[in-house]
Amino acid sequence: MRTVSLDGSHLALPDGPGPHPGVVVVHEAFGLNDNIRDICQRFTEQGYAALGVDLFGGRSRAVCMARMFIGAAAGNLEHFGVPALKAALGGLASRPEVDPDRLGAIGFCLGGSIVLTWGCTDNRLRAIAPYYGAAPKPREAIRRLCPVVGSWPGRDFTTKAAAILETELSAAGTAHDLKVYPGAKHSFFNDRGRSYDADAAADSWQRVLAFFADHVRGAEAPSG
Repeated sequence: MRTVSLDGSHLALPDGPGPHPGVVVVHEAFGLNDNIRDICQRFTEQGYAALGVDLFGGRSRAVCMARMFIGAAAGNLEHFGVPALKAALGGLASRPEVDPDRLGAIGFCLGGSIVLTWGCTDNRLRAIAPYYGAAPKPREAIRRLCPVVGSWPGRDFTTKAAAILETELSAAGTAHDLKVYPGAKHSFFNDRGRSYDADAAADSWQRVLAFFADHVRGAEAPSG
């Protein structure tokens, strides 16, 4: 594995020339930290090129978060953060080590919500993996999502998103694997935090890997 710093973002590349499938990793409210870098490394161990994006780089975190939440509440599918992720995906896809037809994204809390919104308007994404993410508005936009593997704790302000997504994705016939972990708390996947839940984290990670193996790593190039 080798790592590259790209304008504040963190790119981890597997050994070998590729082209490898790619995944964008979107942070929680804590920003691009060692936990997100660790997740990028875990993806490289599975053969993915992983780009950890810093949505707060050089900006006020509070202002960035406010703009994201206000935009999401208003049903703006291009709210602050989404254009940056689209640009990051384009940069990742343009690298010679990366297969531009096999791309996915994963996000946590703030990142999980933005990944869900982003996925409604970007057909380059083969699959997304939101953790404790809120369902995007307007609800009909959910029917335009790519395949989704989502994970939520049992009691959380985001947990109701699982049922909303289940309804809309089922109606659209979109592949999905959504699971709520009753005993887990918010941020249960962060093994550096106080709410880490080893069982929920391990199970959800295996679900992500299996889902991405089918929909990202094993994706076929689009026809036409």
